[in-house]
Amino acid sequence: MRTLLVLSLVLAACAPGVPAAVKATPTSAPPTSSAEATGSGASSAATARTSTAPGPVTLKEFPVPAGSGPHDVAPAADGGVWFTAQRSGQLGWLDPKTGQTKMIALGVGSAPHGVIVGPDGAPWITDGGLNAIVRVEPTTGATTRWNLPTPNANLNTAAFDKAGTLWFTGQNGVYGFVGRDQGVRTFTAPRGAGPYGITVTPDGVPFFASLAGSYLGRIDPRTTEASIAEPPTKAQGTRRAWTDSKGVVWTSEWNAGQLGRYDPKTEQWKEWKLPGARPQAYAVFVDDRDIVWLSEWSSSSIVRFDAATETFTSFPHAPNGGVRQLHGRPGEVWGALSALDKLLLITTR
Repeated sequence: MRTLLVLSLVLAACAPGVPAAVKATPTSAPPTSSAEATGSGASSAATARTSTAPGPVTLKEFPVPAGSGPHDVAPAADGGVWFTAQRSGQLGWLDPKTGQTKMIALGVGSAPHGVIVGPDGAPWITDGGLNAIVRVEPTTGATTRWNLPTPNANLNTAAFDKAGTLWFTGQNGVYGFVGRDQGVRTFTAPRGAGPYGITVTPDGVPFFASLAGSYLGRIDPRTTEASIAEPPTKAQGTRRAWTDSKGVVWTSEWNAGQLGRYDPKTEQWKEWKLPGARPQAYAVFVDDRDIVWLSEWSSSSIVRFDAATETFTSFPHAPNGGVRQLHGRPGEVWGALSALDKLLLITTR
């Protein structure tokens, strides 16, 4: 099967415009906690700097169909937002200007987890229920499916590299790719179960987080072999990963309630404890200005990290919303309040 991946880039950044059901406006809240840094090679000064100082923040919530269970989100090329409706087995699309949604069925047994927009402008889905990678044609809703050769991989998330290859993870101990005119291939991950979030650095190297394995994995895109970058904190539960513009990988450490930073060039780590008595860092996202955002479950908050001052600022959202993933475009960070059937928009300027 030949891949459809290397296509012209059609993504466009577009900002939404209308109010949503619930709005919170903590526009000038002071940092709730100074960051506590630890790790190999850590110094008293931050080793990364944001290109622009963080600005005002507002939060808005958008209802989506009841029972959909939105999980991951991805800003769409047309200004909308794609989201996986894990409980209903659908891919959803939200128009932030009107609040309207449209839903696309993915097939009997579908339970989609991750969604990203590919270089072809289409949404690509990691569907654990179907045990397949699914591409949806944005204009028609037609689906193309790549079934995994490994049964019950428990697919999680995916990311494209600069060659147009789609790399993905499966929590039951696999990672793999779709591309290179080779269809789908899967590989056994170090330490077995755990591969979760995945990101690709600007120079084309995939890194994945292993929640159960408590490590950051580096995939050699030429040999497909995975090696371990060991975080300083043991059993930290690395859950998600996101690269910044310089190729530094930021991670959310669920068990430890920490933000991690790994520089592949120096192989040095640094970690910071999030605010709160027992924080739970789930999602991590790095925006277009290299500002780091996390979802923190114990306080039902979105947390911003300023690398220049090594401080966190927390922005509360609806209680017990369960934001499992963050994504964005210039001026916007998006997440899904999975437990409340809502999407969350964080406007950052």
